[in-house]
Amino acid sequence: MEYHFIFDKYTNFIPHICTFVKLKKEKMKSLENILLDRRSIRKYSAEDIDDATLNEILEMGCRASTTGNMQVYSIIVTRDGEMKKRLAPFHFNQKMIVEAPVVLTFCADFNRFNKWCRLRNAEPGYDNFLSFITAAIDAIIVAQTVAIAAEAKGLGICYLGTTTYTANEIIKTLNLPTGVVPVTTITLGVPAEHPEQVDRLPLEAVVHSEVYKDYSSDDINRLYAHKESLPDSLNYAAENNKQTLAQVFTDIRYKKTDNEHFSNTLLNVLKSQDFFNLSSV
Repeated sequence: MEYHFIFDKYTNFIPHICTFVKLKKEKMKSLENILLDRRSIRKYSAEDIDDATLNEILEMGCRASTTGNMQVYSIIVTRDGEMKKRLAPFHFNQKMIVEAPVVLTFCADFNRFNKWCRLRNAEPGYDNFLSFITAAIDAIIVAQTVAIAAEAKGLGICYLGTTTYTANEIIKTLNLPTGVVPVTTITLGVPAEHPEQVDRLPLEAVVHSEVYKDYSSDDINRLYAHKESLPDSLNYAAENNKQTLAQVFTDIRYKKTDNEHFSNTLLNVLKSQDFFNLSSV
């Protein structure tokens, strides 16, 4: 009787185990779909994002990995229409800045950590470039985790690479103290479009086994062949009167003169925000 009881007990429990395993697999599949199907959203509906949903997304984002558990980052949430209009010129007036219900500016932030150290009789030594890189990496990891959390809820996001170009103006607009530098921005909202996914290089192009394997000319030709043959790529070159897609990048989109200008701007920002102590260089 006792053995029958135990057998019956576990037989009844097996369907629950199977259901649990099935749900776990479905959950993982859902995550796979989110990551493989992701795309940048630049058009948003007028629907707002409620505080509870946004806070839940931010909570999930802030569970991301961080250097030494220091959390040397801050997130500025911009929802006010006037504030978004003030930020727009520093993101080259891209419409999504004012149209998205939420704009998130992710900052490298040693200001808070430095104050905590001093209040605890510990003198911080983070006025240097390495500390900026540490905090910037923390901020980017959190930003990507926030992006995934938002997409898991059916929302759309888009990164804005303009943040570091005009960091000096964003600092003024968002009233950022020394020790704080904006490193990236994400727009967030309910998608009003379903754009085509942009291409990606094959895994072979970006993954190296054990050690870095440099690329031969044949490798480059093979790895970039698909990207260069896409209609959009051909159109980019034709519209800009360029012979190759590479020339669109070097001569139009990310020019040497622009790179040097924005590099100098960012270096000055790091100096003024106490992240570039010349005596330590």
